[in-house]
Amino acid sequence: MVSEQISSQQAINLEDKYGAHNYHPLPVVLNRGEGVYVWDVEGKRYYDFLSAYSAVNQGHCHPKIIDALQKQATTLTLTSRAFYNDVLGKYEKYVTEYFGFDKVLPMNTGAEAVETAIKLCRKYAYEQKNIPENEAQIIVCKNNFHGRTTTIISFSNDEDARKNFGPYTAGFIKIEYDNLDALEKTLKSSKNIAGFLVEPIQGEAGVYVPSEGYLAKAKALCEKYDVLFIADEVQTGIARTGKLLAVNHENVVPDILILGKALSGGVYPVSAVLANNSIMNVIKPGQHGSTFGGNPLASAVAIAALEVVKEEKLAENAEKLGKLFRSEIQQLVDSCDLVKLVRGKGLLNAIIINDDEDSSTAWDICIKLRDNGLLAKPTHGNIIRFAPPLVMNEEQLLDCVRIIKKTILEFNS
Repeated sequence: MVSEQISSQQAINLEDKYGAHNYHPLPVVLNRGEGVYVWDVEGKRYYDFLSAYSAVNQGHCHPKIIDALQKQATTLTLTSRAFYNDVLGKYEKYVTEYFGFDKVLPMNTGAEAVETAIKLCRKYAYEQKNIPENEAQIIVCKNNFHGRTTTIISFSNDEDARKNFGPYTAGFIKIEYDNLDALEKTLKSSKNIAGFLVEPIQGEAGVYVPSEGYLAKAKALCEKYDVLFIADEVQTGIARTGKLLAVNHENVVPDILILGKALSGGVYPVSAVLANNSIMNVIKPGQHGSTFGGNPLASAVAIAALEVVKEEKLAENAEKLGKLFRSEIQQLVDSCDLVKLVRGKGLLNAIIINDDEDSSTAWDICIKLRDNGLLAKPTHGNIIRFAPPLVMNEEQLLDCVRIIKKTILEFNS
């Protein structure tokens, strides 16, 4: 059944009938990927300009990562953490040295890693800061996206994610993103603030880049008020924004770092929370875990994925191509009323369509982009996110720019 060749419409019909309707995919059915390209079941090739929401930074089916997966899959895939295995320790040493932390707590998905960071932050607050039990509060930002678990949607202001999923988890204070006054006012307001959880760039909100210096000043405020600075780099990390981490643009070292997505190059679910001993050592046996977290297959894949980032200088490539992309698309903004803004860092970018959030214009443009051989997806109605694999070269990027300009200008005529 699985190996049977089916048409795009048949595949869409199967998902519609047998799958929960919790996604609204662009109508394209993919069955192969390599580097910056994906192919649909009819054999048409596309540039992938979403990279599975930045999980595929190293490109589709990177041979080094696939080789690590295959080799490990033939020897040992899972032991649970009931026993030691011969790969996890190597991975833990590699990833902690790679990012400059003492310890890592390995998990599987981004949302799990965020949940882990929240638990770690609270436990540290109770045991090291003597905040009264059950009274710790964590500051978050409005328009955040950290996942869709019950706790995380409790501090979301996206009504689609929240409505009819209550009761919600207490212990969070929402403030405006990119607002240092709001942050300091809240930090001053209570001695029970345990942490500040922030995306260095709000990706799902529409690639909203904060003012220069915001992250460094926010970290300084956290230090002043003895509050943990927690960076959610699930989407922005692993070279996406032109540095290894987005916080590196402002030389910020978070107290707790959350990683996922491209930590495996999109090959396998791998996430991680990193912190130094003073914080991580509050977690004791039996207090947190996951059957699959830190499994040998994930560990081998993550080492290979991180090696690719370094060996192929993907951060440097993202920085260079990102500047070129924004410069080229700015020409479109300057000459076309349909697009009013381009913004981003590295190869995490977005264009703002000159229409309201309730319109279908951005979606319709993405359909036309698909027809012209490039896959992207709207977010928040009138914003189109552009995030190609970081293995893209300049010639390919300029070809993509040509497709985007052609599509927009034809749509606008």
